[in-house]
Amino acid sequence: MKRATRTGGGGPSRREFLKRAALAAGSAAAPYVITSNALGGEGRPPASDRVVLGYLGVGPRGMVNVRDQLACADAQLVAVCDVWKNRREQAKSVVDAHYKNSDCRAYRDFREVLARDDIDAVGIASTDHWHVPMTIAAARAGKDVHVEKPLGVSLAEDLACRETIKRYGRVFQYGTEARSMAVCRQGCELVRSGRIGEIREIHVTAPNSIRGGTRDPKPVPPDLDYDLWLGPAPLRPYSGCPDSGPGWYHVYDYAIGFIAGWGAHPLDLLLWAYDTHLAGPWEIEGTGVIPTEGCNDAVIDWNCKIRLGNGVPMTYRLHGLIPDRDPGLTKLGNYAQLVGTEGWIALYYGGFVCEPESLRQVTLGPNDVHLPASANHERNFVDCVKSRATPVSNVDDAVRSDTISHVCDIAIREGRKLVWDPAKEEFVNDPAANRRRERAAR
Repeated sequence: MKRATRTGGGGPSRREFLKRAALAAGSAAAPYVITSNALGGEGRPPASDRVVLGYLGVGPRGMVNVRDQLACADAQLVAVCDVWKNRREQAKSVVDAHYKNSDCRAYRDFREVLARDDIDAVGIASTDHWHVPMTIAAARAGKDVHVEKPLGVSLAEDLACRETIKRYGRVFQYGTEARSMAVCRQGCELVRSGRIGEIREIHVTAPNSIRGGTRDPKPVPPDLDYDLWLGPAPLRPYSGCPDSGPGWYHVYDYAIGFIAGWGAHPLDLLLWAYDTHLAGPWEIEGTGVIPTEGCNDAVIDWNCKIRLGNGVPMTYRLHGLIPDRDPGLTKLGNYAQLVGTEGWIALYYGGFVCEPESLRQVTLGPNDVHLPASANHERNFVDCVKSRATPVSNVDDAVRSDTISHVCDIAIREGRKLVWDPAKEEFVNDPAANRRRERAAR
């Protein structure tokens, strides 16, 4: 029998069942045998109090998250999945070594992981074009989701993801882990609490995508399921893209480039610091280069200008494209700078810089803004799976920050000024731009 989801159903959840079994074990009439592993020990809680996890996509980024999840004593990682045989086998060996057993199962097809009734939640660190399809499938299967950034490869995917998470009542954690850094939270709270005064301008930067790649056909490696790697992306001959490290980040079939892939971090921090002021409509225009040689065709060298609905001007551009207003910003590599009437704060992945420097010493009072605190992103996810609370990086904010990347990318590709309505989540009176909100899936 399929396990009931937490939002309804006709039976107990896996965790509730285990708790009942443990209670029944005290009765002489109980037919259950409770193993020492299920009862916990050595700092591990009993199985009834553990979150059982699977991980989809265990390349370099995925393995960072896997190791963080293994550090959570009340989580149990039982499945890893990747279309690359060597990656999934290596991930299994890491998990088994941690638990000192051979219980973790390695899968090629993520749907087999989602079909397991004993799994509560999944982490997703696949290629970008699989983020939303996997998230939607997981939510429909009754799993909570921790998904890497960026979110979707189209606006329509983002909206479908949010709708599905809410419909099925799933816990969703977005991989913008700067929200679990106390210093980033401090910077956002200072902005929200008015400590730099009224915001007059905003500047956001992120690293560039790269040119290159090849379209020359190559033999598919024997340990790769290339058709499953492509998934919803257009069919094209294998040319080495999946195994070229970060190469696929810059191919428009699989991602929209670092305008989203890296930009997700400073844009998310901007949203955390200023979200109540991002109402519309926005006026957007931008320039950028779309490479025509090689397979990498994501936008590079972008420079976008947005006038927000409250009249505040915002720029979103390649880091280093033009000189920074302060030399201290140049070395950051990415930032979201909010310039106010009484100073400025530039939030980046790992902290913030500010003017005046005395802002760092400000102690916020009980009447100031205090954002949700999290010391560890994966720890926060596990806690929220158990409590059903909203994680520090929630689906609403994931969609809104990802939207900024998409509307800028679309403005560049359209080559003209656009008007975006954040309330309706569409371009105003612009059928051509609105068509770009969706992509055909294979």
